[in-house]
Amino acid sequence: MFVKIFLTVVFLLVTVGVGAYSRKQARNVEGFVLGGRSVGPWLTAFAYGTSYFSAVVFVGYAGQFGWKYGLSSTWIGVGNAVIGSLLAWMVLGRRTKLMTQHIESRTMPDFFGTRFRSQRLRVVASVIAFVFLIPYTAGVYKGISTLFEMGFGIPYEYCVILMAVLTAVYVILGGYRATAMNDFIQGVIMLFGIVTIIAAVLAQKGGLVSAVEQMAAIPADDNPAVNGRLADVWGPDPWNLLGVVVLTSLGTWGLPQMVGKFYSITDESAIKRGTIISTIFAFVVAGGCYFLGGFGRLFGVPPTLPNGRLDFDSIVPSMLSSLPDILIALVVLLVLSASMSTLASLVLTSSSTMTLDLIYRDKKSLEGEVNSGEIDDEVSERIEKRKVVVMRVLIVFFIVISLMIALNPPTFIAQLMGISWGALAGAFLAPFMLGLYWRGVTQGGVWACFIWGVGITVLNMLLGNPISPINCGAIAMVGGFAVVALVSILTPKLPQKYVDKVFKCYE
Repeated sequence: MFVKIFLTVVFLLVTVGVGAYSRKQARNVEGFVLGGRSVGPWLTAFAYGTSYFSAVVFVGYAGQFGWKYGLSSTWIGVGNAVIGSLLAWMVLGRRTKLMTQHIESRTMPDFFGTRFRSQRLRVVASVIAFVFLIPYTAGVYKGISTLFEMGFGIPYEYCVILMAVLTAVYVILGGYRATAMNDFIQGVIMLFGIVTIIAAVLAQKGGLVSAVEQMAAIPADDNPAVNGRLADVWGPDPWNLLGVVVLTSLGTWGLPQMVGKFYSITDESAIKRGTIISTIFAFVVAGGCYFLGGFGRLFGVPPTLPNGRLDFDSIVPSMLSSLPDILIALVVLLVLSASMSTLASLVLTSSSTMTLDLIYRDKKSLEGEVNSGEIDDEVSERIEKRKVVVMRVLIVFFIVISLMIALNPPTFIAQLMGISWGALAGAFLAPFMLGLYWRGVTQGGVWACFIWGVGITVLNMLLGNPISPINCGAIAMVGGFAVVALVSILTPKLPQKYVDKVFKCYE
């Protein structure tokens, strides 16, 4: 217990120390939200990866989908690396950096407002982002606290509150720069931790070969037709597995907290290096998490919830509970690292979106409109400082709301994330990506996709999830491209002169 407490306290002191160190660079909006748009490839790549993978993946997804699909759940991690990291950086990285800098966009809702000349789009996008980031944040709290409770025996409620306070402290102090620096430190812990934990867990079952043979002998629930398929390459249910791959991989392309990393990177050469670093990181961390979760059935049946369903969120903690204390301390640090980085990204994204896109809306466009004419430098500096103060207050507000959900979570971690990602990426992915490449996207096309993504997710939830939130989210994302394309063809186009100015950044 001394070792666990000592390592955790050191980790938390370093985290808060980085926030204090970065405070000087977070005095204006550009520094607080984007780190001055001068963050290098290593910090950006690790910030992307650590924001991507949290306790939601390590505890919720790895446990639930490892139980359902066995070792084939590793494909989810492979998809995360190839689609969610490699292709995301290749397709979105350069164009996002250039266009957002050209139109002076600092958030995703700001992009929609300026790119498509609509303040209403900007406001609605900011509301969607704020509302649907909350269930994801609650899922992260739930995942990290479950592991913390296992490692230290501290009640779940206290763990949730402690993590919320610590995350708030270093984000409020240092903004994006502190988040990126901590993400790098936390990413190193995650890389070392996942490899070590996998080796230790498999050693308990006689090594890799023995563990795979034991998995092959387990029937997939009560269906004799899929006996032995839990150790198969494609698993017992490849089509539903594909839905999970789509949601968790393609979804990052439309999440404000993920795409925002491309806003802040230094230059195009840094994007190329960041692509490689981020992909390798995802292969190790995501692939390792799902591979580990695939062996969950070797450690017994998880407890049953009051509604009669299995408690999937307890699978990974039970796998790790018998490890030596030093390794449990490493697990706690691993999940702390993964989750605090994600929490920091979520709360910073939500607060900056509310501040810049709802409270202080600059009515700007490429045609030179500004908020209220020319203002002197002193007034401008005061406004910038005021915006940063408001963002810090909203960070606290966002954390309190998500805490209330986390203390009484309505469903499993995986379902919380499915609802959040489905609505956000269903609404934002298609219009954002097509807006970077296609001059023909219209305001009508963006509005239609907002309605489609949020509408199908909320309707499915209100009807009691006749389609699983995971598959519903995947449908919302993929279908959004058809919605934007069709409606854009049928609705009025933006002025050609304005569109040409937007795309001038690529010349």
